[in-house]
Amino acid sequence: MKLRRLLLIVLLVGGFLYVTSRFPSHFNPLGGFSLFGGHGSNSPLQLTEAEAAPAYDAGELNNINVYKRVLPSVVNITSTTLVFDFFYGIVPQQGQGSGFILDKGGHVLTNYHVIADANRGIEVMLSNKHRYRARIIGADRVHDLALLQIDAPNLQPVTLASSSGLQVGQKVYAIGNPFGLSGTMTEGIISSIRSIRNADGAPIEDAIQTDAAINPGNSGGPLLNSHGEVIGINTMIASNGADQSSGIGFAIPINTAKAVLADLTRFGRVRRPSLGIVSFAIGPDLASQMGLAADSGVLIQRVIPGGAAERAGLHGGDQKAYVGNTPIMVGGDLIVAIDGQQVADTQDISDIMDKHQAGDIVSVTVYRGQRKITYKLKLGEAKDGSS
Repeated sequence: MKLRRLLLIVLLVGGFLYVTSRFPSHFNPLGGFSLFGGHGSNSPLQLTEAEAAPAYDAGELNNINVYKRVLPSVVNITSTTLVFDFFYGIVPQQGQGSGFILDKGGHVLTNYHVIADANRGIEVMLSNKHRYRARIIGADRVHDLALLQIDAPNLQPVTLASSSGLQVGQKVYAIGNPFGLSGTMTEGIISSIRSIRNADGAPIEDAIQTDAAINPGNSGGPLLNSHGEVIGINTMIASNGADQSSGIGFAIPINTAKAVLADLTRFGRVRRPSLGIVSFAIGPDLASQMGLAADSGVLIQRVIPGGAAERAGLHGGDQKAYVGNTPIMVGGDLIVAIDGQQVADTQDISDIMDKHQAGDIVSVTVYRGQRKITYKLKLGEAKDGSS
């Protein structure tokens, strides 16, 4: 019996030695690899790596080139306002936005609402992190534009394109400082060209709608075409109550900015051009009731004394009438076109005026009774309540 047990032990030990000499130390013949000697425990980790960095495709290269070229021209703007806190102590409050350099003289364009409440100073930070105090050269609340200036060396201006002829589907880039994250670029397309109203209710004609992500802090920054040229100024988002991008952002067309920059530089404000009239839009039904010679147009109720219309010889109304409960003056000239562009309502006049400056000469076509007349007049400066 003892001999049988001894023989069994010898066989077990011999079998164990045979197995361990024929297989790797980490292999368990009953269950694959040993729990204690896991696969690779005695060898280095082996990774599969690319032989070389992948080449950028054409789209990526263009993105990179636009970013590198334009980033030095984009600035971060911080405006400081002194406000009263809960305990009526005066504390500073800061707001942030973006802007871009127009020339080597240090002129910077941004949104009016970025600097509107600044009563303690405005600071501009360049992409190289250098900071400069800025002064306001001019501001235009109606168009939501402001022109600043800094004293800084070696500035790199942007290149301005034209915002006329833009197409839905065209690629665009936005560069700015969303949520204070400086030097951020997003990409998208032009989703639409439409007229909207800004936060103050003022119209933005031919606003550029884009799905490029625009967030708080992007305001005032450039919207660029695929060549890195500025076509608009990022100004607002449709957020449906959420203060962040929803894929619907809007930019002021750069042509609008070009039209007001001369006035901002020279006068510190925009001298909005005006015909010098108080007007009332006429539709087809009302035109038929009044026996007018055209189906629609803008009726001159009165001309502003000394204004452009009066100087040119246009006539206001001489009879009082009512449209519903609204009193109007009838009998005046009916404006149907300006510079050959049809005028159906007062918004049409506003759109045309946005393309002009005070002092420009325009042709105004009117019906006086049944007679069609065209006048040349020199635009004046808008006063409250006049077109």
